[in-house]
Amino acid sequence: MPQEAPARERVYATNRRAYHEYHILETLEVGIALTGTEIKSVRAGKVNLREAYARVERGELWLLNAHISPYEAGNRYNHDPIRPRKLLAHTREIAHLAGRASETGVTLVPLRVYDRRGHVKVELGVARGKRSYDKRAAIAERDARREIERAVKRDLWSAR
Repeated sequence: MPQEAPARERVYATNRRAYHEYHILETLEVGIALTGTEIKSVRAGKVNLREAYARVERGELWLLNAHISPYEAGNRYNHDPIRPRKLLAHTREIAHLAGRASETGVTLVPLRVYDRRGHVKVELGVARGKRSYDKRAAIAERDARREIERAVKRDLWSAR
């Protein structure tokens, strides 16, 4: 029996700012309920997660402040770009996230929006805010890593 090829994911948006602003403690894949024009807009890559966050309200998980641009050919059927969108997860997962989010300094942040086997998914992170000195340390570490890579590349070229 032939083996099935691994499903490729197409990433529509990433929240790079979340990795700079927060320590990501754990992640969870959830679905998202979208209208027809929102799906078309997401597949066109018109998603912005910069100011987005998630919240548990009355046992349901909601994505707030995520901007999905109106679909250009959508006319009167278009959607409000920053409307609250329901996230789809199991009841146990929602209860777990609600417990984690109730801790001091912890929030739920969308990390990326992607397609898995024809369904749009959101990777949700349980995050704790970084202090300014943590951010400076991360920047210094990234710069040092970049310098090392440059030096290695320079040494490889000079050895030829």
